[in-house]
Formats: sequence, C-alpha cells, structure tokens
Amino acid sequence: MSGSRAVLVLTSHARFGDSDRPTGFWYEELAAPYHALTDAGIEVILASPAGGQPPVDPASLAPAAATDAVDRFRADPDALARLAATVPLAGLDVGAFDSVFLVGGHGTMWDFPANPPLADLLTSVLSRGGTVGAVCHGAAALVDLHVGGRPVVNGRQLTAFSDSEEELVAATGLVPFSLEQRLRSLGANYRAGRPFAPHVLRDGQLVTGQNPASSTRVAELVIETARPVRTAPTRP
Repeated sequence: MSGSRAVLVLTSHARFGDSDRPTGFWYEELAAPYHALTDAGIEVILASPAGGQPPVDPASLAPAAATDAVDRFRADPDALARLAATVPLAGLDVGAFDSVFLVGGHGTMWDFPANPPLADLLTSVLSRGGTVGAVCHGAAALVDLHVGGRPVVNGRQLTAFSDSEEELVAATGLVPFSLEQRLRSLGANYRAGRPFAPHVLRDGQLVTGQNPASSTRVAELVIETARPVRTAPTRP
C-alpha cells in the first residue's frame, strides 16, 4: 500500500451538549488505525473540523481503556505533534486522499453531522471508488450524507455504537440523537454485536465498526479495500 494516502478525521467537540461532562475523541479509535495504516506504508493526515489539538475524552485514557496502541501513540513524539496540529477540514484538498477513517468518540455526535467540508470529503472519496472506514460514533458523519440524491447508508450493511452500549455508558440522555435509530431510519441494514465486543461489517467501500474494540479490524479492512483513487493536483 506504499503511496496510498488516508485522512483520519477527529472531532473538535469537547462537551456532552450543555453539560459539564467532557468528551472528545476516543484514543483507541485514533491510535489503533493510525498505527495499522502507517505500519502498512500508508501516508496518514490527521484532520478535524476546527483544526489544531482536538479534545480527548478523558475516559479513553482510564486504565481499562488505554490499550497498547494508545501507549505506543502517546510515546511517539511525531504522532503527538501531528495530533496537536490537525488540519482544518475546510483546508483539505478533498481529491488528495484514497481513503478516510472516521475516528469515534461522543464529540462526533455534535460536529460530524451537517458538516459541509466533511461531507465534501466523504462524497469525493466515495464517488472516486475510495474507501471510508468509521468506528463507533464516527458513523455520525454518515447520517446527513447523500450520494446520487439518496442517503449513502440506505440499503447498506453497517454498524455503529449501539443503543444498549449508550445506556451502559450512561449517555442515552446526553447525546443529541440515537445513532443506531437514526441509521435505521435512513434505511441502513444496521446490525449490532455484543456490547463492547469487536464487531465489524464491510459493504463495498464502506467499513464500519461498532465500538473501540473494533478499531484495529476496521483499519485492516480499510487497508485491504483501499486502492489509489487520488486525482492529480491542480496545476497553476
């Protein structure tokens, strides 16, 4: 996969709505795909709606959540420097990527839907036959996405953080909508596995994982599925 180029998109939203409960991106859902992609020789760019340092959900750094991939990322000065300087979505050349990986975390529920620069990126990659991977709440970017006049999730087999998992983390009343139910209402063939166990589905160029434990496998399938689809840079 040397020569391929991917963008990992993280949230810039730091709170559960108007509450004092912090959120942001989930570290495992960044660290695992980052290492999988870079180890495979894929050039990785980190981006976010606002650019700069995205907020991290502190719960994702708790001992039970901080995996070996998280420890490796946090010990890597280059990875940390990239994270501190994510590229604003509005500044991306949407034709410059072969694949997109949507990093989860509850913050995405606020700033991934109805996000025109993110929608432009995803539409561009999908229309060129590129691959989109999403883990956990990263699938929130798909709920307002249309290709050819229809919801991109319509008729697609996919997964995302489930209603039962939302209840188990005491977030049902804090999120702006149920991700599972919104995807179902758009015609997605939504399927959930056991709470917090790895569960990944691939439907063509769309690869989705249910929860943090699914992050590595989503990245592996993105690597298997991705192919060069970048457009040539515009010449002055």
